[in-house]
Amino acid sequence: MTHDDRLPGVLSNARVVFFDFDGPVCDVFAGLPAPQVAEQLTLILMAKDAAAGAKAAETDDPIKILHIAHEADAELGRVIEEKLTEAEIEAVAVAGPPTSGAVEALHAVNASGKAVAVVSNNSAECVESFLKVHGLERYVARVVGRPTGQPHLMKPNPFPLITAAERMHIDVTNCTLIGDSLTDIQAAHTAGATVIAYANKPHKADLFTEAQADTITDDMQAIADVLTTA
Repeated sequence: MTHDDRLPGVLSNARVVFFDFDGPVCDVFAGLPAPQVAEQLTLILMAKDAAAGAKAAETDDPIKILHIAHEADAELGRVIEEKLTEAEIEAVAVAGPPTSGAVEALHAVNASGKAVAVVSNNSAECVESFLKVHGLERYVARVVGRPTGQPHLMKPNPFPLITAAERMHIDVTNCTLIGDSLTDIQAAHTAGATVIAYANKPHKADLFTEAQADTITDDMQAIADVLTTA
């Protein structure tokens, strides 16, 4: 399955296309693995708060560790967030090329007269750094990264999508989000936007069907193809 037959309709109804970053545009931790980053963050946390450090040691997800740090203490959260942002910037520098089909998709969205925003739980700094290195910043009107110091406002909270829509002076219901996780689907549906679920791993298609994604594709190139033939 490249995409289901709902993709053309979802794309034609959207005036703005939001791209999640990690997955649809870039494999953020391809060169600097997420478990390695998680380990670094856990060590910092351990030294400052043993209980939070022990909790962090149970996950290899850097974003989850950020939540744990913030729950323990706002100042600790700030320290971990700074370290995570530094690690993300380092990671995207060695992440390799953009996701297959992503450049074509960004180009096609622009060529079809629609605008693009990147809406991510990663830092805006790492997104902007990656876009610049690969000459893609001209395709992206806005970057909305994770809200500093407020991890509870990250997706699945609709806040980043609503923020992006406001900055682009458009109603969020006229937007669609391309995302590769359940949190993307939840955020989009809560905001009132549609969602194109990018099933970049075989088991995800069933999960996304169950979560009632508006359309599912396993190939970013399909987005370009649909827009180009439209």
